[in-house]
Amino acid sequence: MNGTSAQLLQHDRFAGLDMLASAVLVADAGGLVRYANPAAEHLLDMSAKSLSRQKLVGLFTNGDELGVLCEQAIAHKYADLRQDLTLFRPARDPLHVHSIVSAAGEAEVVVELRENVQQLKTDREERLLDQSLANKELIRNLAHEIKNPLGGIRGAAQLLELELPAVHLSSLREYTQVIIKEADRLQTLVDRLLAPHRRPHIVGDVNIHEVCERVRSLVLAEFPSGLAIRRDYDASIPEFRGDKEQLIQAVLNIVHNAAQALRTRIAAGDAEIVLRTRVARQVTLAKVRYGLALDLHIIDNGPGIAPDIRDRIFYPLVSGREGGSGLGLTLAQTFVQQHLGMIECESRPGLTDFRILIPLP
Repeated sequence: MNGTSAQLLQHDRFAGLDMLASAVLVADAGGLVRYANPAAEHLLDMSAKSLSRQKLVGLFTNGDELGVLCEQAIAHKYADLRQDLTLFRPARDPLHVHSIVSAAGEAEVVVELRENVQQLKTDREERLLDQSLANKELIRNLAHEIKNPLGGIRGAAQLLELELPAVHLSSLREYTQVIIKEADRLQTLVDRLLAPHRRPHIVGDVNIHEVCERVRSLVLAEFPSGLAIRRDYDASIPEFRGDKEQLIQAVLNIVHNAAQALRTRIAAGDAEIVLRTRVARQVTLAKVRYGLALDLHIIDNGPGIAPDIRDRIFYPLVSGREGGSGLGLTLAQTFVQQHLGMIECESRPGLTDFRILIPLP
């Protein structure tokens, strides 16, 4: 039998694995990869042909751990071995996977790798939380550093205006007014930066649908035509303790941003925002496990968030809109985190989905 015939026969043996969503690799007793299904090609970003020229342990910088599992499977020490692994690859992101290793006959081993979505989600939440804490400290320090000299600048401009000779007052007053107005504008920006840290947390019973309806009426008043805001509510969601005004502001900031991004579609008359509420079960937020959580989605059919700022949208002063302050999403994230929750975002052209998760009683 020539090499091509042997390859065809081998592919026929494992043809059923081609349809699996999880990555499957088959290696011989020497550790050489003999087969990789399409899901494995996608997960490892390598073709089956390239994979078949390599040893399984050589695919990862810490592949020895996976190699030990394969040796144990071939020795028939276990029917199958299941273990969560973090596999590191040169110049690529690490893979968090659940591995299932089992023997196939006397001299082959089957390795199934399922990407550990929960681990990825936990890592993403930790990054968001660390980022938010760093943002708070940066904002607080920066705002105070700006605020201290700002009053002096404004006061000096006012005194200078009072000292202007009457003959030059009309011509020079324009310049002192520019200084005063710009100082006031910066003062307003600083106050907005410090607002979440100054404002008291007023706790009461919150009905999330009342929050959504208030936001819906405010946004539709500003965009009365060309925009549809569709409701998709789960009426069984219970009330929870929280600051209603803060949550209104958080949801309003997101919905208003969506409406701003939809201006072209509003002009065409086919802009849509969906407010969807559900109950999520067994949710981990900031390393704490909750049995129930509010799962609020704000979905729009706009152009999506620009890729160059997609990972930084919750940073202060980052905006994808000309003239935007870049504070709306930062404040929304802060308000939601004060309720022990988190905001996540997924975006692509035609669909942007902001997801607010808040623990429920």
